[in-house]
Amino acid sequence: MAPEGLLVVPDGAAGEVGQREGEGALRGERGEVGPPGDRAGSVAGDGVGATAADGRTVAGADFAITNGIGYDAWSDKLLAANPASSRTALKVGDLLGKKEGDNPHQWYSAESVTKVIDQITADYKKIDPADAAYFDQQKTTFTTKTLARYNQLEADIKARYASTPIGASESIVTPLSESLGLKMLTPETFLDAMSEGTDPTAADKATIDQQISGKQIKVYVYNSQNSTPDVAAQVDAAKKQGIPVATVTETLAPANATFQDWQTQQLQGIADALKAATGK
Repeated sequence: MAPEGLLVVPDGAAGEVGQREGEGALRGERGEVGPPGDRAGSVAGDGVGATAADGRTVAGADFAITNGIGYDAWSDKLLAANPASSRTALKVGDLLGKKEGDNPHQWYSAESVTKVIDQITADYKKIDPADAAYFDQQKTTFTTKTLARYNQLEADIKARYASTPIGASESIVTPLSESLGLKMLTPETFLDAMSEGTDPTAADKATIDQQISGKQIKVYVYNSQNSTPDVAAQVDAAKKQGIPVATVTETLAPANATFQDWQTQQLQGIADALKAATGK
């Protein structure tokens, strides 16, 4: 018997370990591992608060998944206000040993993605033990076939370009650079400021300008969905210095993309930029 409902909090965060943990980072995993016919509901949270309809979605859910690393602090209150003894809850932050203040963009870490896939599968098996073999089969297909290109690009970049210095526009790139074994030179305080929408310091901007003008970085990676004047200036400066530029996005691009297509396209772009920069 398939679970009656699935709550993905926030906005589609269960499933393909995909879109993103704030905008469907896991939706495809639900689709690939989860039972046919399960009904996924999502609650989109941006800190504004939840609606009565969101409460009804939560109340009817058998499985709730939250980011839990500062992305959706409101979701704990929403779940507490709509208790259900039969509901299984997965907080990604707890699973990964992360807390509010740590980097919440864990859909850019291959290791974190794998852990979430494993846990979603385990939770589905707990909810519906009669179909445990089916969930295991779906997980195997997803990780070995659906994610094959993603896994190969991750491995190839790490093997070929480990420790290559890069610059970036914000902290969503940090888990990705760590996952790929690249060396992030951009000051963390600048990366955090850009992600949080605060003003970066003049000292950080000067450091980045020097890194670009001195070609201390081989590639510059920026979030094309958050191109502030400071970031646009850095992108322009990098291009003028002949430093290859690669892009990533915080949410699925296009919005109907699968996790694997979204991520492999970005990884391929980074691989191409690294090849152009190093000749490897």
